[in-house]
Amino acid sequence: LIAGVLDITTTEIADECVGGVLSAGPTRLTAAAELGVPQVVCPGATDMVNFLAPETIPRSFSGRQFHAHNANVSLMRTSAQECLKIGEDIGRKLRQAPATTRCLFPTRGVSALDASGQPFEDKEARRALFSAWAAQATPTPCLELDMHLNDPPFAKEAVSLLDQLMNQNKHA
Repeated sequence: LIAGVLDITTTEIADECVGGVLSAGPTRLTAAAELGVPQVVCPGATDMVNFLAPETIPRSFSGRQFHAHNANVSLMRTSAQECLKIGEDIGRKLRQAPATTRCLFPTRGVSALDASGQPFEDKEARRALFSAWAAQATPTPCLELDMHLNDPPFAKEAVSLLDQLMNQNKHA
């Protein structure tokens, strides 16, 4: 029943790898690959880990950079080391994906907080994420776009690519 998957926001994997509260479990990102469904996967919001109100954050994360999304949601910036782990996890999951899978990396940021001049902007962490992801995902192609994840042209590129992959899958 599902012809294609456009997975823009993979933040639940950051929560799974780092210890946040919104993990979708260890099988997140595996269904489409196992079923051979064409997919485009992006690193949306992998720059953050979700926690509840500030008083609920484990002490092991004290001293880290946080952003209060609202009274009940606290976002923690992922470090470059954590981004390596997140990228490796995503890449491993996509390694066995069908030939109709692509990854798109927005080099100008992966969330509203990870943009030029914003509090979570961290080019080193972003580069670590993309490098580890691409290295582990081989042979799945990973394409970099000189855009921000929230730029309308990025969305158009992602949709166009998924459409191409779905058409390719129809003719296979």
